[in-house]
Amino acid sequence: MLRFFILSALLAFGSTVSNAHAQPPTDWIDPATGHRVIRLSGEGGGSSLYFHQNTYTPEGDKLIFNTKGGIAVVDLKTLGEKPPNAEIIVKGASAIAMARKTRDVYFIKGGKGGGVFAASVDSGAIREVKNARGGTINADETISVSTVTATDPDGKTPRPEPRKLLPQRERMFGAKLLNKIPLTAEEEASAAKEQKLAARLANPSCQTFRFTDLKTGDAKTVGYQYAWLNHLQFSPTDPNLLLYCHEGTWHELDRVWIIRTDGTGQRLLHKRTQDMEIAGHEFWSADGKTVWFDLQTPRSKEFWLAGINLETGAKTRYQVERDHWSIHYNTSRDGKLFAGDGGDPGQVAFAKNGRWIYAFTPQETGPRTNDGWSEGGFKVERLVDMSKHNYKSEPNVTITPDGKWVVFRSNMHGPSHVYAAEVKKSKKS
Repeated sequence: MLRFFILSALLAFGSTVSNAHAQPPTDWIDPATGHRVIRLSGEGGGSSLYFHQNTYTPEGDKLIFNTKGGIAVVDLKTLGEKPPNAEIIVKGASAIAMARKTRDVYFIKGGKGGGVFAASVDSGAIREVKNARGGTINADETISVSTVTATDPDGKTPRPEPRKLLPQRERMFGAKLLNKIPLTAEEEASAAKEQKLAARLANPSCQTFRFTDLKTGDAKTVGYQYAWLNHLQFSPTDPNLLLYCHEGTWHELDRVWIIRTDGTGQRLLHKRTQDMEIAGHEFWSADGKTVWFDLQTPRSKEFWLAGINLETGAKTRYQVERDHWSIHYNTSRDGKLFAGDGGDPGQVAFAKNGRWIYAFTPQETGPRTNDGWSEGGFKVERLVDMSKHNYKSEPNVTITPDGKWVVFRSNMHGPSHVYAAEVKKSKKS
């Protein structure tokens, strides 16, 4: 009889855990931070887009994200006042991004290699974007961009000599190895990850951009370079300006670049100035004037969120403590607030207590340094305890257009869901 009751209790506990995973809380005050958190996705779960993909309507009243059932839309006007209702507007599809000027969400139908379509977030009406090649669409929805592997037909882009790179384990942790200090499991994993990236960096193929006119279908191929081109982001305001990166092992390359759609204006935004320096995970300010990026001088030692103003060339960087470093950062539309999604001990910062969603308020910067930087710091606010989140799924923070909520995805309760954390501390805490 006792055995029966023990078995029944275990089964009941398993059922409770299963139900808890199936139905995470919908609205609570984080006991570790005092900030309110609301689940935006329904019981089926959901996933926000990559951090630099636009997910908000131009008017700022609606948010889109992906679910198993399709593309969902949430009304932000009543967020915090009424329970959110994630309405599926396109079944069986995954969003690429919201348009910058219209109320259409772009998506690919038919899986990889399928056609590009757009749907109204208000009516759900769908139209095919017949001439789109690639899923990255510019600010006025007239041009798409993709990358192709091709040799410069004019011969103006000569192939560089193959690079001889040290094994990344030695490159990254040479001093430790020389002193026979064992690497941690996190350091070994980091070196193995970089080794895979370095293989492509040592002898890259020639790639180029293909900009396609969405009205006529005419395509222009420009910007030949021996590099792995990635992280394509059109300016949110200039339809003819593209931000992109040279992908690979960040401490072995200069990553952050821009180019115009006619092939002019190609330039490196930040050139590394010391060994093992890295810059990456670049993104636009909402007004299109500044490109922000994670800067480390050198890698894993000193951390900054850095920005280059494209109009003036002014350089600004805010120092970030190791535990506040984040995989991704983002900024509000008015530029007065930043957010970060933290990281576990296996990330580049090797932070011991970095699993939080953060709000960063910029503090006043000082006079420019000899190398041209205006430096400052952040007032840091922890919004959400992410200690139960598995960072193999990156939270990818964004800030709602009104600056009141930080939106992210998390598996802290089991399945992936989309959440919003209130920037203002709750009075109930």
